[in-house]
Amino acid sequence: MVSRQITIQNELGLHARPAAEFVRVANGFRAEITLIKGEQRFSASSLIDVLRANLDRGATAMLEARGADAEAAVTRLEKLLIEFRDRKED
Repeated sequence: MVSRQITIQNELGLHARPAAEFVRVANGFRAEITLIKGEQRFSASSLIDVLRANLDRGATAMLEARGADAEAAVTRLEKLLIEFRDRKED
């Protein structure tokens, strides 16, 4: 298992468009990937779950992955969340 704490930097948080991209990338890995916010766990492969996590700007969560490519999954998703910070939103 691999886990890392993440902080949402994107001005608008992890809203529909970046959440959909996050889920698309997460589904490219074999690992079971979970977002943990407080006591709640959300599947990173489900857009509904990622949106339910309500990850606004400044929110922190744990990104956890289990499986053969867990390290690669967490590294890629963490990088993706950082890249969202630099994108201008419509």
